[in-house]
Amino acid sequence: MLPDHKAGPVPGASGLGTPQTIGFLLLDNFTLISLASVIEPLRMANQLAGRELYRWYTLTHNGAPVRASDGLQVTPDVSITVPLSLDWVVVCGGVAPQHSVTREHAHWLQAQSRQLRRIGAICTGSWALARAGLLDHYEASIHWECLASMQEAFPNVTLTTRLFSIDRDRFTASGGTAPMDMMLNLIARDHGHELSAGISEMFICERVRNEQDHQRVPLKHVLGTTQPKLLEIVALMESNLEEPIELDTLARYVNVSRRQLERLFQRYLHCSPSRYYLKLRLVRARQLLKQTSLSIIEVASVCGFVSTPHFSKCYREYFGVPPRGERSGSNVWYGRNASAATALQQGKIVAVEPAASEPMSSALMSLVYAQGEPTFASVPLTR
Repeated sequence: MLPDHKAGPVPGASGLGTPQTIGFLLLDNFTLISLASVIEPLRMANQLAGRELYRWYTLTHNGAPVRASDGLQVTPDVSITVPLSLDWVVVCGGVAPQHSVTREHAHWLQAQSRQLRRIGAICTGSWALARAGLLDHYEASIHWECLASMQEAFPNVTLTTRLFSIDRDRFTASGGTAPMDMMLNLIARDHGHELSAGISEMFICERVRNEQDHQRVPLKHVLGTTQPKLLEIVALMESNLEEPIELDTLARYVNVSRRQLERLFQRYLHCSPSRYYLKLRLVRARQLLKQTSLSIIEVASVCGFVSTPHFSKCYREYFGVPPRGERSGSNVWYGRNASAATALQQGKIVAVEPAASEPMSSALMSLVYAQGEPTFASVPLTR
């Protein structure tokens, strides 16, 4: 259950009759995989619903083509100077966001925020939102490579290692395919879990990750080379999850006292050594529950718990759900209760034309092309 300040529908969600319009601001050297991960779920949402739920435009600060981090050049639909009636804005970042974000970007984002937009970012796009002052006192995610530098540059932003964060009217995702998980969660909020599950089926996505899933951030990236003994201790912990090593023994292995060990963990990892060790074992247990058919008793044993009740208690306290609930929740699939043919008989494509001053959205064109797909309009919307 999310905290109260995150609960409820996200501002900017619209009813079924009007598509939500999204502007994707492309920064220089943005990552193409993250852009595809965030746009493709929208395309598939339209296709499965058989109507235009979402439309989108790509934007750059001057309307000129921009290069992705892999060297491919992308021609945007419009520049940020073109007036568009947007419901969301998503900043798409990539390599070296410190050099990609301009003053014009920041001013435009600030203007969008004053119109109560739903504002988000993917990969390193969070840097642009933070520079515009739009993430102060918000929880935010960014690719792990930028965690330390962004925390130093923007101390008022509450950075997390989660794959993505949805905090009130802000949503941010780390890189790679994490934006797809975030978008599937947002689509579920807007139009129900059946549609989100249908999209994940189409993309052969076995599990939609949620806000409890974290990036695997290499500890050496967080600490650098300044704390070799701490890195060595953590490496020993990670190599001995099934048979945990006593803390006194760990301390002797690296020639520090138990008190020094405690101080190292408190100063650099903000928890006790035993708590950190427990977290490593629980995270490993969650992976095994999600990705293997091992029984809960076997998972408990492999992760160093002496009894299943103790494992279940620790797991529930850390993740908020018991191991059995975690496993059953990962295999819930929502069946489609109407065929494409029946859905087509019930209604045709719903497309609201943009204003005369706005360009035609590519979303509508892709929806028209999708009419011949067997999955077209295969998920009826219940809200």
